[in-house]
Amino acid sequence: MPHAQPAAPHADPAIVLCTLNAKYIHASLGLRYLLANMGELRASTALCEFTIARQPQEIVDELLAVLGEPKPGAVQIVGFGVYIWNVTQTTEVLRLLKAARPSIKVVLGGPEVSHEVDEQDIVRLADFVITGWGDVSFPKLCRALLHGPQPLMKVIAGEQPPLDQIALPYGEYTDADLAHRLLYVEASRGCPFKCEFCLSSLDKTAWAFELEAFLAAMQVLHQRGARNFKFVDRTFNLKIDASVRILQFFLDRLSDDLFVHFEVIPDQLPDRLKVMIAQFPPGVLQFEVGIQSFNVEVQQRISRKQDNEKTEANLRWLVNNSQAHLHSDLIFGLPGETLESFAAGFDRLHALGPHEIQLGILKRLRGTPIARHTVTYGMVYEAGPPYTVLQTGAVDAATMQRFTRFSRYWDLVANSGRFQQTLGLLLGEGAHANLESSAKTDAAAPSPFHAFLGFADWLWQTSGKTSGLSPEALVDALFDYLGTRAGLPAPAVQKTLLADYVASGARASPRALQGLLPRRDAPAKTDAKSLAQRQERHLLAQHASPHPP
Repeated sequence: MPHAQPAAPHADPAIVLCTLNAKYIHASLGLRYLLANMGELRASTALCEFTIARQPQEIVDELLAVLGEPKPGAVQIVGFGVYIWNVTQTTEVLRLLKAARPSIKVVLGGPEVSHEVDEQDIVRLADFVITGWGDVSFPKLCRALLHGPQPLMKVIAGEQPPLDQIALPYGEYTDADLAHRLLYVEASRGCPFKCEFCLSSLDKTAWAFELEAFLAAMQVLHQRGARNFKFVDRTFNLKIDASVRILQFFLDRLSDDLFVHFEVIPDQLPDRLKVMIAQFPPGVLQFEVGIQSFNVEVQQRISRKQDNEKTEANLRWLVNNSQAHLHSDLIFGLPGETLESFAAGFDRLHALGPHEIQLGILKRLRGTPIARHTVTYGMVYEAGPPYTVLQTGAVDAATMQRFTRFSRYWDLVANSGRFQQTLGLLLGEGAHANLESSAKTDAAAPSPFHAFLGFADWLWQTSGKTSGLSPEALVDALFDYLGTRAGLPAPAVQKTLLADYVASGARASPRALQGLLPRRDAPAKTDAKSLAQRQERHLLAQHASPHPP
């Protein structure tokens, strides 16, 4: 599959829009906004997307090939979308590009270069930087560079026009994008909430695109064959009238391959929305529910408004009364949050039964107000991207590393969907019902967080790995841990692991299950396998941003 795709047939485009995506499956929404708003310059603009795995020199060679040899007096412009996940690689690309052809005018945009611009190497290498929204400002800058008058300032504050003055980007998705890549869409921008770890806390409010125009664009995408829609709106259920209309749009177009992802406010789920959600069959809706912390003091400290009781009630309703797949988020390392208070929040969330609990570690994104707590709460962050917190006044560095391993193993065991029954044994849930009578005990069930933390510590001590662990290696590790450290009967553990392994569709032969596996001609299609695929698809989508470069 080609990495460069010109926007229109043009031998030597004057302008190239470029970004380095985390994976090929991503399709940059920001660049497509810029392309759709280039006006008369669109025919002279090419779109080039690469991945961060590509060698910088290869990217430079391809960009120069797309641009062609410069004509005397002609201006060539390359605009880079810069994000936390690609800034390091993009800096090296820019260094090589400027060395190879110094005359190229390089324009930067994106969240990573919209704040603290004076401190960044990549900014020093560039000719211009547009901070904030670029939909209107980037085409204006290109016109000035091509036709004059020349801009006087290197750093340009992006103009934020009314949304009805921004051309929607969805026609810029190619047929290859629809066939092979995730499609990001947004019915609104911005966020009215002020959670200090998030760049959207800098927004004054949320702005909605004109709904009829947006739905018309979605209809065109659907007619072209799009069936996978990832909404990057920060607050999909902020305006219930619009939320209901959008859900009805997809309800009217149900099919076996339709998949729609929304990020929802956890404590706002009125009855009208519940009625719509309840009508969707399994496998269509995925909700990302940002909990982040149940600690009221931490919530107040970071300006997060969340009604915990309503949040619990809504999650419980979604689990029990809908077929939506629930992906819930927690953040470790927030100022003042201890391991114990986080564990209490984890257990509280786990008891509600979401399908996945995604465990993030706080990052100090450039420009976010979380920085105001650095001294008071002993926050120490990585100096370079992704600026992950290394320790806090409440959590030392060793504990932070311990949690990082916990998070990785949780993804492999719990979020993968491969060990649904075994996870219950591991967390001390349902052990009495699942094990034979000889395993019964009157001991109180442990905290799920601490139960898994014990396994994570043991797995690290015995394997020394947080990656490269195959499903078979995990089966063997779980068998050893549950049978030795947890003291559960080996036959009962084997039986549970066998049921999970067969349900996952895996076909190898773990040591712990030697001689027990049934012979199969083809892997089974099961809910467990579907959950693993869904988790992979969701993780691939994590680097979406609603803010165009």
